[in-house]
Amino acid sequence: MVVIVNATAGAGHDEGACEKLEALFAAHGVAVRVLPAHTGAELTEIARRVAGEKPPGVVAGGGDGTLNAVASALKGTGIPFGVLPLGTLNHFAKDLGIPLEIDSAVKTIAEGHTAEVDVGEVNGQVFINNSSLGLYPQIVRHREKQQRRLGRGKWPALMWASITALRRSPFLNVRLTLDDVEQRYRTTFVFIGNNEYAMEGFSIGKRDRLDGGRLSVYVSHRRGRGALVILALRALFGRLRQAKDFHALTAQSIVVETRRPRLHVATDGEVSVMETPLEYRVDPRALRVFVPRPEAG
Repeated sequence: MVVIVNATAGAGHDEGACEKLEALFAAHGVAVRVLPAHTGAELTEIARRVAGEKPPGVVAGGGDGTLNAVASALKGTGIPFGVLPLGTLNHFAKDLGIPLEIDSAVKTIAEGHTAEVDVGEVNGQVFINNSSLGLYPQIVRHREKQQRRLGRGKWPALMWASITALRRSPFLNVRLTLDDVEQRYRTTFVFIGNNEYAMEGFSIGKRDRLDGGRLSVYVSHRRGRGALVILALRALFGRLRQAKDFHALTAQSIVVETRRPRLHVATDGEVSVMETPLEYRVDPRALRVFVPRPEAG
C-alpha cells in the first residue's frame, strides 16, 4: 500500500517518523511506501499520481483536509482508502468509528474490512464531511489571517475569528432548489452535509451513517449576533429543531443561487472562491474505506 502523510500535521513527519510508520504497518503484516507531502498542491499531485498506479490501498495521514485531497483522487476508482487520523478534529474518522489511536487505526487497515460511503460535490469539488456558505467560511478566513499575521495558535485564532465574524454577521440572500423544490432565505449561513448531521445536544456534528445517499441542508433565518447565540444555546440543549427559524432539510441535489457572481465556499474546512450558481450533488457509495469490522450481533 501507499501511505500519503501531511508532513505538517501534528508534530510533523520527517524521515524518521515515516520509517516508524513503515515499521508500524509491517508489525501488522502490511508492506507500505510512505510519501510525505509538505504543501497542499504537493499532496494533491501525489494523490492523483498514486491513484493512477492502482495500488491495493492508499492511506492518508492528516486532518480532514488531507483526507479530502486523497479521497478526491480515489473517488470512483474502487481503490480502498485508509485513514490515519492525525488532525485536530478528525470528523470523518469519528463518524466511521475508526480508532483515533494510530496503532489501532493501522490495525483496522491491516484487517482489510471495507465499506462504501457517499461523497458530496459542489461545482466538481469533493467533500466527505460538509460544505458551508456565509458565517463559517468567514471564520476560517479570519482565523488563517490571525495565524499568519499575529502568530496565534489555532484555538486562540479561532476564538478571535469567531468574534470578528459574528460582529460583522454577513447575510446572504439565497435561492435554494432542493431536487425540484425552490425556497428563498435571508440567512447568515447555509450548511450542507454529506448525509445527515445531528444538530442538537452533545452529539451535535456527528453522523449515524455515511451511505444514505442524501445531502442534508441546515439554514437559519435568525438575524443579529444575539439571535445567533440563542440559536447555538438551543442546539446545545436539544431544542434546535423546535426553533421556527431553523430549517433542516434533505435532498439528493441542491442548487444555490445568489446575486453575487462568486462566493467563498468551505469544503471540509478549506475555503475557496467559487462561481455561482453552486451545484451540489451526492455520489452514492463512491468511496471504499477501510473501517472496523462490525462486532458480532
